Amino acid sequence: MSDIITFYDIPSVNGTGWSPNTWKTRLALNFKGVPYKTVWVEYPDIEALSKEIGAAPTGVKGDGSPSYTLPTIYDPKTKKAISDSQEIAEYLDATYPSTPLLFPKGTLALQIAFQEAFTTAALLNLFAPLLQESVTVLNEKSAVYFRQTRETTYGKKLEEFSPYGAVRDEHWAKTKTGFSTVAGWIKKSGGTFVMGDTPSYADLSTAAWLLWVRQVRGAGSADFKAIQAWDGGFWGQYLASLDKYTKPDA
Repeated sequence: MSDIITFYDIPSVNGTGWSPNTWKTRLALNFKGVPYKTVWVEYPDIEALSKEIGAAPTGVKGDGSPSYTLPTIYDPKTKKAISDSQEIAEYLDATYPSTPLLFPKGTLALQIAFQEAFTTAALLNLFAPLLQESVTVLNEKSAVYFRQTRETTYGKKLEEFSPYGAVRDEHWAKTKTGFSTVAGWIKKSGGTFVMGDTPSYADLSTAAWLLWVRQVRGAGSADFKAIQAWDGGFWGQYLASLDKYTKPDA
């Protein structure tokens, strides 16, 4: 293995990242300026790769067997494989404390709480339309796997999550309301970010979900343009302020 961190990500048909969870790790690595390289892994190959490098499972399948997901990193410095975006972020701060901190001292618990609150307020209704459309940006091998596993888990077709028309319109309306609530929280910081004038992991995690929409729906799509304009343009400005962390491998 290389002497720099290996970051395992899931490719889109364009050869770029798309998943909000892997985006969290890419943004975190770029924020800290820790050198890394990307290795692209298709969905059906994640479990074998994880076992090969010693990455821990991140959940349990319906049959009780371990579930393996990305993001995962392998750090030759410590000879450790770390999975799950939150665990990776905490590891990076602990292992590379001289680089910018994702969780400044005393903020870890509050940042975790913010992410949980953001999920409840803003993401529950965004999940439905974006889940069924994510399959369209995947390579065939991953697309088949993604559809089969999700439909087995939820017991319905992806297209049934958010049918076009009144159901989808309601999902987007509730998403907008949720994002407005979160914008109000952030504005109370007195700065651009959750903690004020300094970005932190809570901001990178939030940005990752916006990037999911941009990657799946397209930067020029009506949906993404609408989000950028929400709350007087707050979300467009928010993402633009974090755009420098979206670069490819450092």
